[in-house]
Amino acid sequence: MTFNPLQEKGIPVEKQIRSWHEIAKKPFNKNDVDCYTRTRQILMNGIEVEAWNFKHNFARNCSDPEINKFTAMTRRIEDMQQTTVNWLTPSDQSVLETTLGYEQVAVDLTAWMAQNEPDPYVKETFDFGLLEDFDHLYRYSQWAYFEHGISPNDIVQGQTDVILSRPTQNHHNDNTLRLRKHYDKATADPQTKVNIYTLVSGEQQTHNYYAEHGMEYGNQCIRETYAEIKDVEEEHVTMYESLIDPSESWFEKLLLHEFTEVCNYYTCVEDEVDERIKRIWEMFLEYEIGHLKIAADLFKKYEKRDPEEVIGTKVVIPNRFKSQKEYVAKVLETQIQKRLSNEGMDYTEINKLPDDWKSYKVQQKAGEDGSPTEMVIQIMTAAKGRDLVIADKKLKDKQADLLEKGLEPKAQAPDTVSVEQMREMMEEEEIEHEC
Repeated sequence: MTFNPLQEKGIPVEKQIRSWHEIAKKPFNKNDVDCYTRTRQILMNGIEVEAWNFKHNFARNCSDPEINKFTAMTRRIEDMQQTTVNWLTPSDQSVLETTLGYEQVAVDLTAWMAQNEPDPYVKETFDFGLLEDFDHLYRYSQWAYFEHGISPNDIVQGQTDVILSRPTQNHHNDNTLRLRKHYDKATADPQTKVNIYTLVSGEQQTHNYYAEHGMEYGNQCIRETYAEIKDVEEEHVTMYESLIDPSESWFEKLLLHEFTEVCNYYTCVEDEVDERIKRIWEMFLEYEIGHLKIAADLFKKYEKRDPEEVIGTKVVIPNRFKSQKEYVAKVLETQIQKRLSNEGMDYTEINKLPDDWKSYKVQQKAGEDGSPTEMVIQIMTAAKGRDLVIADKKLKDKQADLLEKGLEPKAQAPDTVSVEQMREMMEEEEIEHEC
């Protein structure tokens, strides 16, 4: 049976206020939680932050009392929901452990979306960003092992590989090159819209988490690693949000935000394996259906249009958290050399980059004193003889070849791990079994 959220009853907004005891629920146990329960929790935290933030921006640009009453009521509810979701994080889960969860979200969510995205250009953009987040997981995994002595598998539970990708030092671009061609709101599939709204929320929250917690380590190189990757997350938010049609009205965007929340909670309900947390997703799904119904009424009143013209007649599935190792490996091997083109909001490859490529200046300046994400590999090599890699042997054996294919010859930081150095590291005994 098709689930059409516009036809569901939901819970009225006036019945959505909860007590503090109900809001601040017991956290999960980091030692036995399913890794994809954690990723759902991280993603929904970002979805709620985006919904809350959007409604504040809407209110700052609106003088209509009816609309402002709605955004005032519901953004308070969104804020309470965000508290519940975020407070599921246990106090003994370190910043780096949580960070590995964030990067697992980015990798497996983006990979799933890319395979279920009807717009080829949007899919290509998802694949491009996927390889960058995949490298972030590898860099942070080294620090998690070095600083806390934990295996990244304690977090990703063997569902996501840990191996280098397009090197993070090559992710820094002239930010104008991140701007993409936006979809046409009149013809874009609701799947495309929800995919993008979801991914923008997730990447934005990743940026915010690194901005708020990356300085909490005493190790200066870890602090600089968070600073470096946070900068890339800003580029990702710029890239993904530019895919949204800027001519969408405030009411259309409000409708899409509420629909995106409904779709994500619906998917969480379908997939959650923890019965206690599933009940939270079920409750919040009913809350968001209540919000969506009002947003749809406002859209009809002010736009004189049918909401189904924008969101269709059935729920969209924006994520299915499950292992994406096979797909990620395929993209890694075929697209690691891809770069942003100077012209046309398109893509190119390293060997086709012109000498005046706009990103060279950014990369040369940013990396002139070294790249923290390269330094962590140098530190691991000095301490353990090689980096930490968790992947099938077939993929591991390609690591040096991948680096050779994906590392720009120009604008390398002085502490860059060379292809020759990587080949030497690969001859060392693996350290995965020590974790």
